[in-house]
Amino acid sequence: MNPAERFAVRAADCVLRGGRIVTRNPSAPYAEACALEGGRFVAVGSNEAVAARIGPATQVIELERRTVLPGLIDGHAHMDREGLKQVCPSLGDVRSIADVQQRIAALARTRPPGEWIVTMPIGTPPSYYDAPDCLRERRWPTRYELDAAAPDHPVFIRPIWGFWRHTEPLVSIANSRALALAGIDRHTVAPTPTVTIEHALDGEPTGVFLERTMMPIVEHSLLRCMPGFTDADRARTLPAAMQAYHAFGTTSIFEEHGAAAELVQAYRTVHRRGALTMRTALVASPDWRSAAASGGGTHPDDYRPRLEQWRAEMAQFDADAAWLRMTGVFVDIDVLADNRVRAWSMPYTGWAGFNYDTALAREKARALLVACAEQHVRAVAIWPNMLDLFEEVDRLVSIRDQRWVLGHVSTLSPRDVGRVRDLGLVTTSHTNRYIYKEGHLLQARLGPEREHEISPLRALVEAGVPLALATDNVPVSMFWPIWQATTRLNRYTDRPVAPAQALTRAQALDAATLGGAMLTFDEDVKGSIAPGKLADLTVLDADPLAVDDATLRDIRAELTMVGGRVVWRSDASVDPGGSVA
Repeated sequence: MNPAERFAVRAADCVLRGGRIVTRNPSAPYAEACALEGGRFVAVGSNEAVAARIGPATQVIELERRTVLPGLIDGHAHMDREGLKQVCPSLGDVRSIADVQQRIAALARTRPPGEWIVTMPIGTPPSYYDAPDCLRERRWPTRYELDAAAPDHPVFIRPIWGFWRHTEPLVSIANSRALALAGIDRHTVAPTPTVTIEHALDGEPTGVFLERTMMPIVEHSLLRCMPGFTDADRARTLPAAMQAYHAFGTTSIFEEHGAAAELVQAYRTVHRRGALTMRTALVASPDWRSAAASGGGTHPDDYRPRLEQWRAEMAQFDADAAWLRMTGVFVDIDVLADNRVRAWSMPYTGWAGFNYDTALAREKARALLVACAEQHVRAVAIWPNMLDLFEEVDRLVSIRDQRWVLGHVSTLSPRDVGRVRDLGLVTTSHTNRYIYKEGHLLQARLGPEREHEISPLRALVEAGVPLALATDNVPVSMFWPIWQATTRLNRYTDRPVAPAQALTRAQALDAATLGGAMLTFDEDVKGSIAPGKLADLTVLDADPLAVDDATLRDIRAELTMVGGRVVWRSDASVDPGGSVA
């Protein structure tokens, strides 16, 4: 008996019927029902065809014409950050410095004297566009105002993670006790030129720090004594982070920017507890500071044993690769002085989750990439300047069948798109940044004649380059990049950004499903709804192929399943024989 005949005579674990199933399977693009057994799809088709799979113990979910998609795959998720937002208390909807003081005072009353109070930033999440203008005074509170609220506690109001908003500066505030514990006074020198320690007329620091950068520096340098995220925090909050992504239909993530040891350990801990509900592919984030006695990276002779160590680590994940795996190593040549300062707090990475000192001098990076190509350890990069280096390596050792990743695509010329295709690279977008938040800046920089180079998604798709969409956690919903990829709308202007590069709705859905599967060589097992594939799906509150543009980005999941198991539902229950609430 062949597998199809065996499935045909066996009742399924679960059947979803009476819906509009958008399979992303070219041979059968739409269906009414699907049957799930053993964590996989075993039948997809009409209500009548799938009815044969219903037995006495089969859970039947009535879709009531709702739209079903394959589980969405986020190509650059930074999912853990969504959970970490729960670690530090929110200041809430503060509208004055007095409101901030009241919130700090309330926190102080719940803690013994001397214990740190570390809060989330001032402003409205998730992007914090409105601070400090959201305060009546339209300025930041000072150390003395925080002292009045909590005289017996060190207080630190964290800055935003700059990529939430994509505008500078980042601002944090410390009270007098926090400054004293950190040894900061009128003589303290800023750790980098991008950091300003604000001073009052009397020369004393006001407690306000301004950072003209996107990633915080102060908390990794001057304020290293501040308590950060613990290993327990990271593991404890990962389930909440997964729920936040499942709520928008995401069932798999790829962490292409790299995962430091503390983040890898958090995923392992959650997986060992049986609590991992998101299919997760991690990329190694090198810690060259620990690997070499001096800065600037290791000597090329060190790369081969380090790669062998990575390969061994990756092999440890293979026993359950459907849920958690390590796939590749992050490589960078942007050696920034600020990152060397951020690395002072290593192995702690704060919001980043990746190591700050991953960048190598160009020749060292070239040697590392050659070793990667020889040993078939996949390289992952997120900046356009890596394309030249990939091409140089390919002339020595072919990478064309290894699916190296050029992610975070910002601008690419038509010639560069051809090079990406010829090197066999897979790509990810970052439309949240390069279209929605910074597209107008790129338009001004490149001019009308080169505007088509901005996030050239259509050019990549038409060239046959595998493309995955990604959120970068800003915000978490994959329907934002789907909306951005199809409308090309910018937050600051009425004019679309490079509208000729817009994808169709169908192309965008492919990039959010099958394109994401190609990042991890998984197109044969996920990314579409077809018999034999992993039963990852989401039931939506609207049809992304039919709603208007204004509604597209606000679509949410009513039900999300991974491996045939419900991991998210908008209602408290989904009853067998009932409907999706």
